[in-house]
Amino acid sequence: MSLIPDNLFGIHTRALDLWQNRTEVLANNLANADTPGFQARDIDFRKVLAAASDSAGAAGNVALQAPTPGQIGPGQTGAGSTTAAATQLSWRNPTQPSMDGNTVDEQVEQAAFAANGVHYQASLSFITAQIRMLRTAIEGQG
Repeated sequence: MSLIPDNLFGIHTRALDLWQNRTEVLANNLANADTPGFQARDIDFRKVLAAASDSAGAAGNVALQAPTPGQIGPGQTGAGSTTAAATQLSWRNPTQPSMDGNTVDEQVEQAAFAANGVHYQASLSFITAQIRMLRTAIEGQG
């Protein structure tokens, strides 16, 4: 993502990437609920998002590096590496041990999946509201 959307939408652009990655991880857990020996995984959202925010600088500003003074090089963006950070999955602690070594608890996974969807929708709603506000500012109140 470029600097402009990150500045306009704040942390929500990074959060959407993380919520989407977490949805995939939780869906994989649910799909393997009956697989013997499958170990449930999850993304620690707070830890990954904090790491992404820290990589953007303490004040949320990213120092640009240019090949020559006054020039911005191609492919340089201000987004943190949320996709790379999201691949660092943690093991989920099982609430009930199973005989076959599977650590997926379907009720826990379904609740986490539903909550994750709500968080994703909230971030998306915030971004939509920001876009609507920008359109209103650009078009004016005729």
